[in-house]
Amino acid sequence: MPTIVKNIIQQPQPFDLVGDPVLIAGIGSGFEATLNWRVHDGHDERTGFFNVGGGTGEHGQFHVAAAIGNAAFQLDRLFVEVYEESARDGSEVNKAIVPVIFGPRIVTDYVGYRIHVVAPGDTLSKIARDNYGDPSQFALIARANPQLISDPNLIFVGQELKVPIGA
Repeated sequence: MPTIVKNIIQQPQPFDLVGDPVLIAGIGSGFEATLNWRVHDGHDERTGFFNVGGGTGEHGQFHVAAAIGNAAFQLDRLFVEVYEESARDGSEVNKAIVPVIFGPRIVTDYVGYRIHVVAPGDTLSKIARDNYGDPSQFALIARANPQLISDPNLIFVGQELKVPIGA
């Protein structure tokens, strides 16, 4: 029976709000125990590699702090990739990809986010006023929650919104 090689990113989850470094964790296996990581927005990228498993097909857990530093990301939305380079031709194989939201592109000195559960009467402007002191900053919350907010005028009671916070 053939060995199944599958790399899995368990952290971050799709559309997580991440900072710098981007913490990447999961389970994987690679040729001679080496896997690569890439964080990119389609314009700029940061890359690196790490070791996992025993090098002869074993899967192992990994946790990597992918330093972004001065990457010239133009977008809030990034992709986190973990993959193996094929020993045969150098192509990228067994790739796992997770879309994320990069907090430092949304607020200056990003440190994390608060969860706000939308209550009756809430608007993004009110949530922005309560968190930033300025209702006009509602777009920051919309940018941090693209999978939940397609129209800033439509939020719903019970939604759990991530509110990015800077130092």
